[in-house]
Amino acid sequence: MGVGSTPVTPQDDPMRLRMNVVLVQLNVAVTDSHGNYVTGLRPEDFSVSEDNITQNVSTFEESRDSGPDAAVSAHGEQGKDSKSVANAIPKTTEANMFILFDTSNYMYRSFVFAQDAIADFIRSMDGSSRIAFYSYSRNLLRATSLTPDPFQVINGVRTSVAGDDAALYNSLLLTVKDAAPLKGRKAVVVFSNGPDNASSVPPEDVAELAESTGTIIYILSTRQAQDDPASAAAFERVSKASGGKAYFAKDWRQEKKAFASIREDLVHLYTLSYYPQSNPNRGWRSIKVKLVGKDLQKYHIRTRDGYRLLPGAARSPDESASANSGGESN
Repeated sequence: MGVGSTPVTPQDDPMRLRMNVVLVQLNVAVTDSHGNYVTGLRPEDFSVSEDNITQNVSTFEESRDSGPDAAVSAHGEQGKDSKSVANAIPKTTEANMFILFDTSNYMYRSFVFAQDAIADFIRSMDGSSRIAFYSYSRNLLRATSLTPDPFQVINGVRTSVAGDDAALYNSLLLTVKDAAPLKGRKAVVVFSNGPDNASSVPPEDVAELAESTGTIIYILSTRQAQDDPASAAAFERVSKASGGKAYFAKDWRQEKKAFASIREDLVHLYTLSYYPQSNPNRGWRSIKVKLVGKDLQKYHIRTRDGYRLLPGAARSPDESASANSGGESN
């Protein structure tokens, strides 16, 4: 367990992040017109391009669990037996989730209810994920480092204490940096009870780092933040850029419902990765993911739109410099 507060310093500048990365990893949600998750898709159902250059899928995994849910099968019963291509492509089975809890003075009135909602969310996750619990007010507190033990994480939740001002973007940027070098799927779930009033970095820096490291962000906020149009818009931008979602809840019942929605999203993500083909572009690289076949065109895809190469990115087998993606690191 790691405990300590971490203010942002010049060394924590996102552009100082150094990783040797050889894979671009994508978390992809596929839904129908009613918002139901589409299951049973295979690697050959996806087409991935980067700057209009077709990419070859190197790893593929559908993270759906076996529990009942509102989902539709893309290929029906027949599709369940058509796994020759999927079995030939390795899976990325590691899943890492960081919970970032607002303990600022915005949280005073609903502190215990928020702790209960977070604890229930942790209990609802399957045993294949490692979870870390961080909290923030003016500084970031890394209360519980990544662990598969939900009781240890819940203990971190229960022992969190209220603070003062809210430096959300400072703390979120540091959390994304912690997640960035990890292999496999990685997500940050933020519980915020109000706008940011103490950060030294803008939300755009957080969004760019999340995009460039393949870290998906979910932000659950109360009506206090939504009543501040600038904060609501920033929460929407940051989460959408990473391929995640923003939720606004006016009471604890809606908070629990939002956490349930986040869990459903996490367990229905497809995770795929690729080695970038030769590409001279040293700046922003656009990613497009499409479904192949006319029967699949009716479905909707949500994922990040691209990434920017970060300093220190490694060279891939097919190009002189590879993407800083959060897929694998040395």
